[in-house]
Amino acid sequence: MKDTINISEISAEMLVNYLYPELVNRWTVQNEGTFYRNYNRDVLDWNADTAEIQLSRDSFIQLLPQGLLFRTEEMMGKDHKVDTEKLKSRKRLLLDMFQPLDTFAFRNRLRLEREVSSLLETKLTHILSRYFGIDLSKEENPYIHEVAVLLPFVSHLRGDLNFVRELLTAILHCPVQLTIGRYSQTDNTRSWIPCIRYELIMPDLSTEEYNRLMDDIHPLNAFISEWFMPMEAICVLLPKWKDADLSATPILDYNTRLQ
Repeated sequence: MKDTINISEISAEMLVNYLYPELVNRWTVQNEGTFYRNYNRDVLDWNADTAEIQLSRDSFIQLLPQGLLFRTEEMMGKDHKVDTEKLKSRKRLLLDMFQPLDTFAFRNRLRLEREVSSLLETKLTHILSRYFGIDLSKEENPYIHEVAVLLPFVSHLRGDLNFVRELLTAILHCPVQLTIGRYSQTDNTRSWIPCIRYELIMPDLSTEEYNRLMDDIHPLNAFISEWFMPMEAICVLLPKWKDADLSATPILDYNTRLQ
């Protein structure tokens, strides 16, 4: 795709809600400070077994007056190094003391994130049903489920052939090759329309696997053609095994070779 998602920018609330929805009321948080945020992601580390998570965020301790942590004279004098170690120990004790507040705030944000995600999902379902005539609850094709969420942005994506190629690569988990040719029903080179062909490189499929795949790809092909292709072009999705073993059972237009 043109813009890649930077995983390091995903918030901790979104990440753990997605990975561990059952732990929403069990997480214990340790905020290490925004200093770490300069070169780390939001989540520094986590342990799902103990429901502990470390974040590169400031604790409630940052709201305390500076003089409560140390006095100016403690940072001066011959015993500066000794004082520094004492200050670090004191800060760690304060962080432990404020951990329940940090944990409560984090769990509250987790619940808010879940509610917002639910509202956005409801909004998307309403938009797809009202404006695109698509009811995802009745759609059985898994690939269309993944592609349909992009329909609100289709006005910007229609005709972007490379985007569709990368989209197919992502949802089908295979390399996809794009070729643009000509198509004519009358074999007349004066009257033709663009033929956009996506070859799905899926080696070593048996006849049964190929047939099952084609049953899923046909609805996806129609969906892509309707919403993401230019009106004046046709689109073809075709599984291919380019380095097929000649001794394998030939499947028409998949691994068949003409001598």
